[in-house]
Amino acid sequence: MMRERIRVRGQVQGVGFRPFVYRLAGEAGLNGWVRNDSHGVLLEVQGDPAVIGKLAERLFSEAPPLARIDHLERCPVPLQGEQGGFTIHESERGAADTAVTPDAATCPACLAELFDPADRRYQYPFTNCTHCGPRYTITRAIPYDRSNTTMAAFPLCETCGREYRDPLDRRFHAQPNACPVCGPSLELYDAAGCRQNGDPIAATLARLKRGDVVAIKGLGGFHLACNARDREAVARLRCRKGREAKPLAVMAANAESLAGCVEWTEAEKALLTGSERPIVLLRKRSNTDSELAGCAPGVGWLGAMLPCTPIHYLLFHEAAGRPVDGAWLQAPWELLLVMTSANPGGEPLVIDNDEALRRLSGIADAWLMHDRPIAVRCDDSVMRVDAGGPAFIRRARGFTPQAISLPHTGPSTLAVGGYFKNTVCLTRGSEAFVSQHIGQLDSPANRDFLAEVVDHLCDVLRIRPEQVVHDRHDDLPGSQWAADYINRTGVKRVEVQHHHAHIAAVAAEHGVADRPLLGLALDGVGAGDDGTAWGGELLRVEAGGYRRFGHLSTLPLPGGDRAAREPWRMGAAVLHRLGRGEAIPARFEASAAGPIAEMLQRDVNCPETSSMGRWFDAAAGLLGVCPVMNYEGEAPMLLEGLAERHGAVAPLSDGFRLESGTLDLLPLLAELADIGDAGFGAALFHATLAEGLAAWAAAAADAEGIAEIVFGGGCFLNRTLSTGLRERLSDTGLRVLEARRLPPNDGGLSLGQAWVAIQQATVKERSDAGDRRT
Repeated sequence: MMRERIRVRGQVQGVGFRPFVYRLAGEAGLNGWVRNDSHGVLLEVQGDPAVIGKLAERLFSEAPPLARIDHLERCPVPLQGEQGGFTIHESERGAADTAVTPDAATCPACLAELFDPADRRYQYPFTNCTHCGPRYTITRAIPYDRSNTTMAAFPLCETCGREYRDPLDRRFHAQPNACPVCGPSLELYDAAGCRQNGDPIAATLARLKRGDVVAIKGLGGFHLACNARDREAVARLRCRKGREAKPLAVMAANAESLAGCVEWTEAEKALLTGSERPIVLLRKRSNTDSELAGCAPGVGWLGAMLPCTPIHYLLFHEAAGRPVDGAWLQAPWELLLVMTSANPGGEPLVIDNDEALRRLSGIADAWLMHDRPIAVRCDDSVMRVDAGGPAFIRRARGFTPQAISLPHTGPSTLAVGGYFKNTVCLTRGSEAFVSQHIGQLDSPANRDFLAEVVDHLCDVLRIRPEQVVHDRHDDLPGSQWAADYINRTGVKRVEVQHHHAHIAAVAAEHGVADRPLLGLALDGVGAGDDGTAWGGELLRVEAGGYRRFGHLSTLPLPGGDRAAREPWRMGAAVLHRLGRGEAIPARFEASAAGPIAEMLQRDVNCPETSSMGRWFDAAAGLLGVCPVMNYEGEAPMLLEGLAERHGAVAPLSDGFRLESGTLDLLPLLAELADIGDAGFGAALFHATLAEGLAAWAAAAADAEGIAEIVFGGGCFLNRTLSTGLRERLSDTGLRVLEARRLPPNDGGLSLGQAWVAIQQATVKERSDAGDRRT
């Protein structure tokens, strides 16, 4: 006989881990106890050593669906004489080292109940258990108890209470547990704000089928939904929301229902059907734009998602005729729904019922709402799969607030990210918690959302930052917010250069702390140390510092920031740089073409930039792909779509020049200026760009004696570029590190800022310690 204490760390609270241990110990005939505490789950087991060893193995191999074990520690403790079986102890209170679990889609067991006419939860829209349902978005504070969630207003009925207290029930301590007797309820409201009688699900489906736009309350906020196969309904939604061309995501009952519109791999299907339920970018079929007119015009990919709540499932179940056979969940169905975030004007996602009726008035024709409050807004995650595996475009619901392990500990740090696609990061020891997507900080509402997210993360993680990090560009809204926070709290201030943060973010998630890396940072813009706009940078990054090894040759921005929204201006800038400025007025239809040519000639209001994004814009402008963008990144996305549809081409020989660490792409753009076939031109641009970047990076790696290169920045959302560059660099023997836990764009910037600040603090601490020893 022996007794062991086993410590389990990771995502092990609120996921049914204690009843799981209780069941295993009971099956094995072991004595002891299990409880939650501030570090995770702690248990003591007594019995045969071989049986205890087997239990430890099963903790890993059979863990509950939502559990994630990061560390398991075992140590012997003295035997105890009493043999009282195995019990679950009350949670121990104290300083928290754990975090709240992300929201999860409805599990198979709950779906079986949802569609079983004999079950007491038949068609109940808030069915959940310890393996699924809301978590992060209903949590106001920790510990994760019902009283600290938005379910506190719904006392458990007697039957739900028995489930909640039974260690062998899958709803044991399921904080959102509910049923039609004691839980939240669903209601439909019309455009006048009047509650509608009858079945809200059936009435909502009828409205969607006749072309209405319906606001539907989900886990982290409202969606605006319409029939994706109804061209006029999609156009109406776009017009009302002011989203003229940006792609819209589509929800289907299952992957099989998407087969007529998109292609997928097994890895993409696994991502679609996972408990996180992100939007997944899938390759469109040739008929997609006619089948789903207006959903994703011009681009090569369609954002697709599957239901993540019982409400969504019930809509598809109603459309299928309410079948009682569970086989309907795998059968293809006609209904596809546009599901786009309900955030008018780029403002924060709508989460409150009264707010929805007010802010979505004139956009929605009806509102499908419930009375369970949302504690924190959290948008849908967006992902793709490439040769390297799953990758984020936007990280939010289903993943926030999962921790990212850092290579070593450091002072608790708050990093406030950048301007576009903002997130914040909060660190605790060797864990980094990156927030859900916040968005562009161009409005007071989004800046208030940033403050809201910081307060919520600090509360649920019980962290008070010791230092605050922001972009070196002091005029950015995030930097100004950080300055105000620092003035109020007196914490230490750290500034980090934009592209350094991009590379550091990827280094952090790959656990690189003690060796130099080559960083290729390609994005739209970031303030450089020399006061110019950077965006195509080759950096040597090491120990919290960096050196600019090289950059893309610069282009003028005729009209300043406006050139970043009007690719034809960048095309004009290239013609001017090629000595063909006299052709600008005839080449471009814009009324400003003549004045722009003169502006370039006189070098007035034409700041230089090394931005890779502007080189993409220039290519699009010269090929006539997108003279003026309707949304950020439209021109590069359309260019990538054209290249994908055209297929692979050989790179242009002599399409670039390498001089003193600078990569010049003017030879390639000179060729594009005279190509009439936009598809071929787009494919040629991508192939030659990958060739040039690979040659540039390989030369730098050789010169610096570095064997690893990091891809960072928004341009690496381009799968065609990333794949081509990865393959070429791998052939040279360079090891490529890419963003996987976070997006490569500004959505991961806050992690990089935090990691740089922690490294700098560590270097200073070691230096101070050395001085003291001396």
